[in-house]
Amino acid sequence: MLGGSVHPDFADVAATLIPQIPRDRHAGSAVCVYHRGIPVVDVWGGVKDVAGNPWRADTTAPSFSTTKGVVSTLLHLLVDQGKATYDDPIARHWPEFGSRGKGRITLRQALCHEAGLYRITDLIDRPGEMLDWSHMKQLIADADPAHAPGEAHGYHALTYGWLVGGLVEEIAGKPLQQVLLDELVDPLELDGMFIGLPDGELHRRAELTNGVTVRGRPMRDWQETLYEWVETGLGWAGVQLQEFHSALNPFNEPFDWNAAETVQAVIPAANGQFTARSLARMYALLAGGGQLNGVRLLAEDRVREISQVQSRSRDRVLFLPMHWRMGYHRAFTVGVSAAYAFGHYGYGGSGAFCDPTRELAVALTLNSGAGTPMGNSNMPLIARAALRAADRVR
Repeated sequence: MLGGSVHPDFADVAATLIPQIPRDRHAGSAVCVYHRGIPVVDVWGGVKDVAGNPWRADTTAPSFSTTKGVVSTLLHLLVDQGKATYDDPIARHWPEFGSRGKGRITLRQALCHEAGLYRITDLIDRPGEMLDWSHMKQLIADADPAHAPGEAHGYHALTYGWLVGGLVEEIAGKPLQQVLLDELVDPLELDGMFIGLPDGELHRRAELTNGVTVRGRPMRDWQETLYEWVETGLGWAGVQLQEFHSALNPFNEPFDWNAAETVQAVIPAANGQFTARSLARMYALLAGGGQLNGVRLLAEDRVREISQVQSRSRDRVLFLPMHWRMGYHRAFTVGVSAAYAFGHYGYGGSGAFCDPTRELAVALTLNSGAGTPMGNSNMPLIARAALRAADRVR
């Protein structure tokens, strides 16, 4: 059973969500869809924690890399206000960042994962360091880039938050969480969008069904040999598995994503707590050319600019052409074309995107997923249902 509401034209979206919610563990999910500035799907179901508490309208869920789309949008808002330009060197706004050959890295390159600062394993000794915002921000400022700016792009899986989030903070001159509140949450009247959950909101959160990241078991001899063969073969094809691990695997000891200290930390690439409704409203702003329900936060030209594909080559970390826009990737879907759609998906299956050509915004939150750094099949299937519904009612 789902709670909430669905316009009949978009009933297939809710029907797609129902089988995605596992029945055999403490799992739940929510989907929200905006079409032409109007919410047409706002549903939720399942449970949010091991105690079996039901998922409710105001439940927030940990959304991993889906958070990157929110942080990117904040930077675009500041640029649109004239406080920076995309081709400014980051060091112009954040002087400390200019050390170690980083003086020429621009905002655009940071947004497009071209800064070469994705190797988190070069920065920290243990994953608990990620809980300290000031410490991580300083490490990024002091870091050595893996390549010359703009020479390549590699997914900044964890470091993106301290890089772009730190930049937002320096440009705005106030804490990142305050920028989020002032520039997005209050103007759009968002009911659940947090990076670092406040004490008074902890009761709303969903807990991940598998919230502890642990180090993989040591490989046996035959497994090590097989891995070496695979690594060598991929290397001949230009794929370096080590880059994937350097960007995504600093977990040399257990790390609990459900712990209160993790949920309340500021990890802007990975620990956003959102309702699907808030994500959908933010992307509905972009789908509407920078305006939603009479509130304009971005110029139409700005939205067109940020939606332009900046690169089509293979990503050094993810090994796929991500078609990076500035802070967003192409919207992965199944069986339907969405060439102009963009957004950001996350590990575990969450995600959100907009398609300005269809005036459509879609968001999914959940607490039970797994899969790749870009999620699993959940979001592409939800996207397909929403895109097809929008096409039918044009």
